[in-house]
Amino acid sequence: MSRPLHRKGLDPDRNRKDRTEPEARRGQLSVADPGFDFSTSPRPTTENWPVPLPGRPYPGSSNPTDWVAVPAPEFEEASMVISKSRLIGDTTLVGETGKLAKQAHGSCVVTLGETQVLATCTTAEPREGIDFFPLTVDVEERMYAAGKIPGGFFRREGRPSETAILTARLTDRPLRPTFRDGYHDEVQVVITVLSVDQANPYDIPGINAASLAVMLAGLPFDGPIGAVRLGLIGGQWKVNPTYQDLDLATFDVVVAGRMNDQGSIDILMVEGEAPEGSWERILEGATMPTEEVVAEGLEFAKGPIGEIIELQRQIVADAGTKPKEFVPAPAYAEDLYRAVEEFAGPRLKEALVHAKAEREANLDALKDELKEHLAASFGEEYAAMATQVSPAFKELQKKAMRRRIIEEGIRLDGRKPDEIRPITCEVGLVPRAHGSGLFQRGETQVLNVITLGMLRMTQMIDTLDPEDSKRYIHHYNFPPFSTGEVGRIGSPKRRDIGHGALAERALVPVVPSEDEFPYTLRLVSDVLESNGSTSMASVCASTLSHMDAGVPIKAPVGGIAMGLVAELGEFVTLTDILGAEDALGDMDFTLQLDTKVTGLPAEVLAGALKQAKDARLAILDVMTRTISEPRSQLSLKAPRVIMKQIPVDKIGEVIGPKGKRINEIIALTGADIDIEDDGRVFIGSRDGESAERAVDMIEQIVHPRLPQAGERFEGTVVKTTDFGAFVNIMPGTDGLVHISKLGRGRRLQSVEEAVKQGDKLTVEVESVEPDRNRIALKPVGEGWDPPEGGWPRQEGEGERRPRPDGENRGRGFRPRRDRDRDRGDRGTRREH
Repeated sequence: MSRPLHRKGLDPDRNRKDRTEPEARRGQLSVADPGFDFSTSPRPTTENWPVPLPGRPYPGSSNPTDWVAVPAPEFEEASMVISKSRLIGDTTLVGETGKLAKQAHGSCVVTLGETQVLATCTTAEPREGIDFFPLTVDVEERMYAAGKIPGGFFRREGRPSETAILTARLTDRPLRPTFRDGYHDEVQVVITVLSVDQANPYDIPGINAASLAVMLAGLPFDGPIGAVRLGLIGGQWKVNPTYQDLDLATFDVVVAGRMNDQGSIDILMVEGEAPEGSWERILEGATMPTEEVVAEGLEFAKGPIGEIIELQRQIVADAGTKPKEFVPAPAYAEDLYRAVEEFAGPRLKEALVHAKAEREANLDALKDELKEHLAASFGEEYAAMATQVSPAFKELQKKAMRRRIIEEGIRLDGRKPDEIRPITCEVGLVPRAHGSGLFQRGETQVLNVITLGMLRMTQMIDTLDPEDSKRYIHHYNFPPFSTGEVGRIGSPKRRDIGHGALAERALVPVVPSEDEFPYTLRLVSDVLESNGSTSMASVCASTLSHMDAGVPIKAPVGGIAMGLVAELGEFVTLTDILGAEDALGDMDFTLQLDTKVTGLPAEVLAGALKQAKDARLAILDVMTRTISEPRSQLSLKAPRVIMKQIPVDKIGEVIGPKGKRINEIIALTGADIDIEDDGRVFIGSRDGESAERAVDMIEQIVHPRLPQAGERFEGTVVKTTDFGAFVNIMPGTDGLVHISKLGRGRRLQSVEEAVKQGDKLTVEVESVEPDRNRIALKPVGEGWDPPEGGWPRQEGEGERRPRPDGENRGRGFRPRRDRDRDRGDRGTRREH
């Protein structure tokens, strides 16, 4: 098909104001234009593209020699779309590439059910001088994915949600160790959530999509990675359960793995938790997730993981992507390492003392000596290799530590592999807090403080998850002084959010339900000293503060961080790892497993679980010696919250017109009151007496009772009339004090002479007429009870004038009943 010619000055719509400037400057020559002879002009074909000659005027030019034919630009055909699918569990997983985000180095769309994510992978040349792998994983939640408009003033997505951050960390953990050692290019993986079906969480398709995008980018990556979620439901492991399935589960675990050269699956990452309500389900007979059951689940996960890996391999093969050649540059020269080993090796054993601060000081001093020695040994050549000294010295430390563990069974601080550092526990440290706990294990110290609040203080969640609020909140802080360093203090980092969520998930199964304990709970774990395993120390400190506050948790919870050293096929599991062991070892395992090796046999993970159980029991023994169970009463500084169920049809009566009744109760008692749509009423106050009083007032509205004669009440004047004052004696119940009862022996012209609206008045019930809904009251108490003999009569007050008689009778003194008599010829009084 031929293309239209474009010339200036010939467009009939060239003066349209709604056109962009480039459009306005272009003219479109139509076939009907009499100023152009097509017979002598070059044909506008796909081979010839007519453009104006240089130097020729545009306006009004109709000379065909003003145009010259040039080769037309070539347009590539649309890239081929590749789509593959597999049935994983009960749901189809679909992977697709070649349609969206084609300018990224690798891109794909993965769909699970109707939950859909777009993953892209882009790379850049490495920054000069870096000695680490700069991988960044970001998760972008789009609210349109759930058919929502973002909240806030700008109605636009802002900072990542907690779910997005946790999913990014979950994706990073299996990806990072799968890249080749020595690869230092900048890599950014972005997962954009396009659609969520409120049934399938987007984290599983997100991890698989990230792996596929990296494979399609052709990076030095020993993948693909497959990831599945398992739910323990009815004693069986279910693959990729929905949100609704997880409501019935006793355990929820995410497992990621890769296929090794022998064709079997190696586990790369595990993250598990017991969902809320799992404790009750276990008590009702559901399967308990013991160490053996979880180990079976990890083995079961290998089947679907292998299916997902094959799906990704097929897509990559059809796309024709081949990994780029990568030859890692050595971090240091061999001759330099030999020199480092020769000088520092014999001195390293003396430097590696048990205490962290002293050990780090010794290593810094030894490193400085090493640099001076190497500078003297290599002379002018040292300047070119100065940046290689640190990685060579670190490798020497790593080998020394690992050799000592494998060969001698002795760790950096002198412990055996299964030995726990000394533990101390304390509660009640913070005077004004509702509960506090201090947990110290070796050189790791965490202070946890709990605050209880009304349910209206729950955290509102505006994300793609079905969950819209959270009443149990755990925040984790890791200030720089905890490691003796200077650093920035501000908003929480991703690590802080991840560790807080890990500790939160550990406690959720044992926290009492909303009906059992109608409070919002916020826990803050402040790391005051750090030498490894701070997240698990936060779990232990949280348990202490719960029990100190009197929160009726179902059982105490202890946590332990496990490590692994693998050398030449030999594995040694470490209990209660140090920070250095985490950095120089091969695995950090807490039921959140992060590996630094390519994979782990299932039997090694099962052994780690068993060893962790023994350690947890030992830790719990120390903790329960400090406080064995929750205190019988809440702290005096904590609010008192009472939950009361009322009929739904009575909610309006409790609230009253425009909130009048409930506001009156709040004003009279000082209590906070929240009413749910299902009829649950939560009453809270700083003292139990105010809450109980509010409960009584609500009970009186819901189940009103008539007062009995002789009962006394502290009432409030709510209305005054000519004949008396209405006094509210109970919520929804008013009585009348007649004006004659208010004069204290005087005759009142107005009720306001004695009481006014809003006055407090102690009254006693004189009589009750249920059929007429009348309650007669009289004021009592100080100043109102009459003296013996009654109220004295006051002169001029309440006296009747003397009745005239005899000759004094006159028209002015005529009795009322005789006033119509003797009216003469005026006739009788007219009736109106």
